[in-house]
Amino acid sequence: MLKLALFLTLALAAVPARADLPPEAPGSVETLPTPFGAHWVWVSDLILERTALIDLDSGRFLGMVNGGYGTIAPLFSRRRGEMYLPTSYYSRRTRGTRTDLLEIYDVRTLLPVAEVVMPGKRATDAVAQGHQALSDDERFAAVFNWTPRTSLSIVDVEQRRFTAEVDIPGCSLVYAAGPRRFFSLCADGAALVVTIDDDGHEVSKVRTAPFFDPRKDPVTEKAERWGDQWLFVSFEGMVVPVDVAGAQLAFGQSWPLFDASDRSDSWRVGGNQHSAVHAASARLFVLVHQGGPDTHKEAGEEIWVYDLKERRRLQRIALRNPGLTIYGFPIDPGPSWRWLVDGVIDRVVPAAVSHIQVTPDAERPRLFTASQFSGSLGVYDALSGEFVGRVQPTGWTTDLLLAPWDGR
Repeated sequence: MLKLALFLTLALAAVPARADLPPEAPGSVETLPTPFGAHWVWVSDLILERTALIDLDSGRFLGMVNGGYGTIAPLFSRRRGEMYLPTSYYSRRTRGTRTDLLEIYDVRTLLPVAEVVMPGKRATDAVAQGHQALSDDERFAAVFNWTPRTSLSIVDVEQRRFTAEVDIPGCSLVYAAGPRRFFSLCADGAALVVTIDDDGHEVSKVRTAPFFDPRKDPVTEKAERWGDQWLFVSFEGMVVPVDVAGAQLAFGQSWPLFDASDRSDSWRVGGNQHSAVHAASARLFVLVHQGGPDTHKEAGEEIWVYDLKERRRLQRIALRNPGLTIYGFPIDPGPSWRWLVDGVIDRVVPAAVSHIQVTPDAERPRLFTASQFSGSLGVYDALSGEFVGRVQPTGWTTDLLLAPWDGR
């Protein structure tokens, strides 16, 4: 720790003074080129209340969308070129009358185009995944409410209207399961399947048999979609698939991430966003660390890569620290000394990775990582595991990493 403090002091002293810049003329609106770059990604920041668009190749900060109070987790429509962002606002900033909205943005200009008022019940916490879902035909959004009564707010994003609140007693979170169907996780290990009609009203609620044991080995909420399957990972490292293709949800055979040797060495899944799927290569990326029971939120030091079709490990990627910033300002002494900073970070600062994600392009996908409080991204070649570099700053904290590019 003393070495790190000394390094930070020297690095800050080496930062050159910033030149005065002419005032910027307000009122200019830029339009992002289309199609988006394959390595343009979104980084949400709970403290700064925004999600930022970052180019992993150039390191450029391309734009941002403010997100109000609470979890910043946008949904993206590939058909309409829109972003849907559940938000909460208080009339007196942190108190007063509360208003919950589903805000709709044009992804080319990042300007708001519409908003839909929802009940003021949206779950607002530091957990970003599983709090909202877009139906598979991109017609309806479902937003998880927690007061502590649990329910879903259903919004027709095409007609820009709130349609219904659906109670989901004893269950939480929401995942898409078709054009008119969502499901939630229940306290006993079951799933609650909610079906709606074309007007966005509840048609049925069906509770399945339990598909995991919450007392022995609960699954985390951090599921990843792979085709028609949601892949949940349990605290003990079991992959639990949920297939949503049929008339009823189907629960496939669970399979282990760790063998006996791995378990004896105390390898476990951990982090705030601990898994990512690259559909084009059918690979699952999992953030792991060595620790004891109930360390499922501890930062990771490696990423293990699995073949989803053969259910076997392909690769281990040793991680570097994504980088350091101070309140979003990078520790950057200039090109002449950057090699020294990077070298010291790699040797002295633990990896401490809390979030991972993969870009979906087939030819040269990028694996990128973040530490919760670093405001930086580490970038790797997703197929070889080779470290490419760092991108900073992205903000103060990291709440969620998204890579929604679809190749158009």
